[in-house]
Amino acid sequence: MVVLVTGANGQLGQSLRFIEGNHPDIQFVFCSSSDLDITNLNNIKQVFEQFKPNYCINAAAYTAVDKAESEPEKAHLINVDGAKNLAEVCKQTNCILLHISTDFVFDGTKKTPYTEEDQPNPTGVYGQTKLDGEKAIQAIFDNYYIIRTSWVYSQFGNNFMKTMLRLASERDALSVVNDQVGTPTHAVDLAECLVTIIGQNERVILSADEGQQPTTHNFGIYNFSNEGQCSWYDFAKEIFRVNNISINLQPIPTTSYPTPAQRPSYSVLDKSKIKSVFGVKIEQWKESLVKTISNEFI
Repeated sequence: MVVLVTGANGQLGQSLRFIEGNHPDIQFVFCSSSDLDITNLNNIKQVFEQFKPNYCINAAAYTAVDKAESEPEKAHLINVDGAKNLAEVCKQTNCILLHISTDFVFDGTKKTPYTEEDQPNPTGVYGQTKLDGEKAIQAIFDNYYIIRTSWVYSQFGNNFMKTMLRLASERDALSVVNDQVGTPTHAVDLAECLVTIIGQNERVILSADEGQQPTTHNFGIYNFSNEGQCSWYDFAKEIFRVNNISINLQPIPTTSYPTPAQRPSYSVLDKSKIKSVFGVKIEQWKESLVKTISNEFI
């Protein structure tokens, strides 16, 4: 089984590489943007012809939320056209697509966790392009898993956890917003979830090959983050606690830290569907944070 990963140098791509040894039955092909430019349809066709993947995990994305406000064309090219190109080649080659999306497709006005059935309503360019990317995939074929996630961090790449640790080494005091509520997602947990989905799908294919009663592939949209919820201030506070860092940390409202892009004030995701369909076991965000720090992956 061949699983091709786009955006291999990002957090999720590196996390998949990190767990690769746990899954010897999968042949991973890791493609950075220089190996595979998802905005180039011919490039995708060439790579797919070379490696003939059974699955494609699209971890490539334009994720600079604020910069997207001034670079809408670039964000659209990667998040919409890139997703569309991959879906077209996946359809042509009978490859199943696992596409990563975001909580930013929602406006954050809800007070209870967002389900897959809730109506998206992005408030910025980034969220809109990610939603349009989802729609582009859905318009092309049915063999996809779209995974919406939130607040991704890890021992790899650039993320909130690493920013907080860097700033704590430079300053005695920090202010972090406390009125945006969501859930951190450890990228390694997300990577393991994607492999679980692939494994479940392979079992469906195997049972069909053995002449058993056909079972649904359960294609569609799913939410995944760690369990629980917190504000960015709470997240920072826990990062410092786990690392035994003493710092003057102050909560501030979003209005005190204006940004070009509006953030959802509430973007907790309901994971009931992915847990019931695929049997995914999801850790509390604090537990995953401790696991990241204690294993000294940073």
